[in-house]
Amino acid sequence: MRGAFDNRRLPLLWRTVLLLTIFVVISQVIIYIWVQRSVKGHFEQMDAEIITHAAFNLRKRVTEVDNQIASQTLPETQSPSNTQQQFRSQAPSNLLPTIATKNDDHLHSAWLDYDLKTVIADKEGRLLSSTPNIFADELSGSFNLLSLRQNNDDRQFVINISDRSYRAMVIEDDNMLALIALPIDVHHQYLLQFNRQLSMILFAITLLLVSIAALSVYWGFAPLSTIIQKMKSINPERLGERVTVSDMPLELRPLAESYNSMIAKLESNFESLSRFSDNIAHELRTPIATLSTQTQVMLNKPREEAEYIEQLHHQHNTLEQLSAMINNMLLLAKTQKGLSDSQVTTVDTESLINKLLDYFEMIAEDRGITFEKSGEFSAVLGNEGLLQRLFANLLSNAIYYATSHSVITISATINTSKTPVNTNSLFKNDKGNTQTSNQSWLEITFTNYLQKPLNQSEADRLFERFYRHDKTSQHHSGSGLGLSIVQTIATAHKGEVNIVIKDDYCFEVTVGLLIAR
Repeated sequence: MRGAFDNRRLPLLWRTVLLLTIFVVISQVIIYIWVQRSVKGHFEQMDAEIITHAAFNLRKRVTEVDNQIASQTLPETQSPSNTQQQFRSQAPSNLLPTIATKNDDHLHSAWLDYDLKTVIADKEGRLLSSTPNIFADELSGSFNLLSLRQNNDDRQFVINISDRSYRAMVIEDDNMLALIALPIDVHHQYLLQFNRQLSMILFAITLLLVSIAALSVYWGFAPLSTIIQKMKSINPERLGERVTVSDMPLELRPLAESYNSMIAKLESNFESLSRFSDNIAHELRTPIATLSTQTQVMLNKPREEAEYIEQLHHQHNTLEQLSAMINNMLLLAKTQKGLSDSQVTTVDTESLINKLLDYFEMIAEDRGITFEKSGEFSAVLGNEGLLQRLFANLLSNAIYYATSHSVITISATINTSKTPVNTNSLFKNDKGNTQTSNQSWLEITFTNYLQKPLNQSEADRLFERFYRHDKTSQHHSGSGLGLSIVQTIATAHKGEVNIVIKDDYCFEVTVGLLIAR
């Protein structure tokens, strides 16, 4: 069930449109309810004001008629108030319809100009008159004005008369009861029509907003199709194509820049891999061709035993070169995967370099080369076997490419990193316990003077596999993997290797390793 409603199954465009649609619909429903209630409340307030005003006018007219009767029959010895009360109490019942209906048309059309209806009854609830006259005929047989008065007591109420809705109010005088009714079924019909039109308008606005939102989202995501097309067209022959960042919206420019950076790295790695494949094919082809040629020559005719022995020595040397090359390649592949905690120990660089200097001292003496070591060689974190291979390769290159009767210096300095380094996460750790602290690095620099000049751009290519700057040197017959192995081992130890050329002849290689704490 959860997978069926997983929104990740929907495209991002439709998810965005769906969210916008829900938001618009909720907003339109709220607006619809608010407008409906506002209009309905306005009508109710207007109807209440009309009823109240009509009741006030009716009371005023009754009072004016009473005063008129009192002034016409007033004796000189009585006060107006007493006489008015007397005459009202003695007035015959047949006079009430005259009072109630006098100028009713004037009340209906001139004073209020609304479709008001009135019903006049005496104090016992007997109907006396109505305005208009036919309104009395619409009353049901169970209509009782006196009970309405008792139930509502000067409050406005809603009543149904002849299938029509009225807002009504009962007012009372000393000698009569009056019902004032205002038809409100017209308002109901208007509200029904208004709700229907409002619903259609809001529905149209909702469709319009959703369409605009969908179109805007589509236009917003349209540049992504450019990146998608670029990704689909990636192949070894078209790695140089890039996305034009300036054509992208501001929100997508970081994505385009990241994509271009990724493609640039892929192109560089692919070129390196292509060069590596070409170089390894060349390096393997030469010794294999040599072995094949030598074997064919020896098989052409019978040879002396000494010749066979000499040829076997040559083949053995060639096979050793192939074996060394394959071992170096396996070491590169193995080291690139990184080191685990079980492979990392504390390595004493002082004793390690001293052992290597003792080993290479005899080779260096043949060319009049001496060593000078200075600085504090602290213990580092790493694999002793790999670090021995790293320093051995650096010393071997320094000896074979240094000018005769020169000095090779090995110096050590400690550099404290200002950036927090997680020492436990430098290598593959299954425990997951880490502690972040400022870490110190041991930088060991090997310096020698070259026989031939070398610029910095050429020196930067020395880390490429199978690359040899001086292919004519008779002193060194390596395969061009020495510095590549050095860089790979340093990277596996989360360190770094840098080459600096000074004055075209001074060759400096600096290795940075993490100091053990």
